[in-house]
Amino acid sequence: MRITLSGATGYIGLRLIPRLIEKGYKIKCPVRNPDFLINRSFSKDIEIIKADFTEEKKLDLSFEGSDMAYYLIHSMTDSPNFRKLEETCADNFGKYARKNGVKKIIYLGGLVQNKENLSEHMKSRMAVGEILRSHVKNVVEFRAGIVIGSGSASFEMIRYASERLPFIPSISELESLCQPIGIRDVLSYLISAIEKEESNSKIIEIAGPDVLKYSEMMDIYLKIRGFKKRHIKCPIKNPKFCSKILSLVSPLPQNLILSLIESLKLNSVKQSELAEKIFPEINPIDYKTQIQYALRRIVGNQVESVWSDSYIPHYVKHIKNLTETEGVINQSYKLTINSNPQKIFKTIKSIGGEKGYLYADFMWKLRALIDKLIGGIGMRSRRHPEELHISETLDFWRVENLIEPKLLLLRAEMKLPGKGWLKFELTPENENQTDLKITAYFEPKGLFGYLYWYSLYPIHHIIFKGLIKKIKDISEKSQN
Repeated sequence: MRITLSGATGYIGLRLIPRLIEKGYKIKCPVRNPDFLINRSFSKDIEIIKADFTEEKKLDLSFEGSDMAYYLIHSMTDSPNFRKLEETCADNFGKYARKNGVKKIIYLGGLVQNKENLSEHMKSRMAVGEILRSHVKNVVEFRAGIVIGSGSASFEMIRYASERLPFIPSISELESLCQPIGIRDVLSYLISAIEKEESNSKIIEIAGPDVLKYSEMMDIYLKIRGFKKRHIKCPIKNPKFCSKILSLVSPLPQNLILSLIESLKLNSVKQSELAEKIFPEINPIDYKTQIQYALRRIVGNQVESVWSDSYIPHYVKHIKNLTETEGVINQSYKLTINSNPQKIFKTIKSIGGEKGYLYADFMWKLRALIDKLIGGIGMRSRRHPEELHISETLDFWRVENLIEPKLLLLRAEMKLPGKGWLKFELTPENENQTDLKITAYFEPKGLFGYLYWYSLYPIHHIIFKGLIKKIKDISEKSQN
């Protein structure tokens, strides 16, 4: 069977692909940026197609010869017009799926108990399902509440809010009920639905066995981690203020947290037993086990995907590639290192995340904090302490190009009066000597952009000069 999988670069899509390949299915992945998938371990086993469902261009190729399709596209609610974008994507997807004879669409939507007073996020999820059904009759719509897994947005919010807030705030939103589901169970349902004819044209609610308040979920997480915190009544209940505070203590951006908080107002509890009847072989794990599995993956550096990989702030979505820009200011530093390119590149790839930036790390963190305060993404995290793929996130950077062991190009996704990149280049001189060049590029926007860059020039000089020396020291020690 040939399957079209949209949203292949997202949190769930990246985990679904290798499991579908293992089952023997032929996978077509339409993505806006093919580079994101090219250097993955499974890239040779899938067909990668450059496509954008916000436009009606070359979409036939995405479905040609496919028997069924997954719709896993999600705008992550950062764009001001995210609902319109989602509806456009769903409409184009459904239209071309029908045109090319796709017999079944599997869609993962959101679980809601009351259809009144829905957040914009949940209204959009519901609308997408209706749009898909208007084009293809056989749509299997799974509706899930919060998904718990290493790297998921819901897990990250619970994790950081529980660990970093000094107390558990007693607010009405945290008293709502929900039924969390583990990522492994979500994947099981999505895969099983391919050949389960009983699931055809059904709306199926899926969830774990536990019905919990969000405050109870935080308590359980803290108990697993060996902490205990008091519940204190919080006088401030403004969602925007709460999202700002949570954004400061977590890697999640304020817009995404605000969307999640608004979704907390209503209960998210499964009301149908259809999932149990159609998929009796799937026994969803409880919430405590979901958390334990997620933490185990993080500790073992086995995180397959993270929420931030598919989240690009709307203010940098249309950024141009560095090689296409003109009028770019650059600041370069170069050193010869007594080591081979492989060892030096390994050091470069490990920069950021928990390890930090090797030199003046507090200054990088201060810049991330300032970015958070002005509504930017701040210091996110990285999926793995040593591995990197094109288009993955690394703190407030995104990997724009990666050629091992020669080049690493990072694109800034913080709020800037312009566009910025950081490039690491390695050129071998002989068997045990390599030239390392670090270049910071900035394309200023207007006068303020120029003032911003040149006012920070002395600080950049200290940071980058110190960074390249630190990379030299670490690489030469490992050579010895």
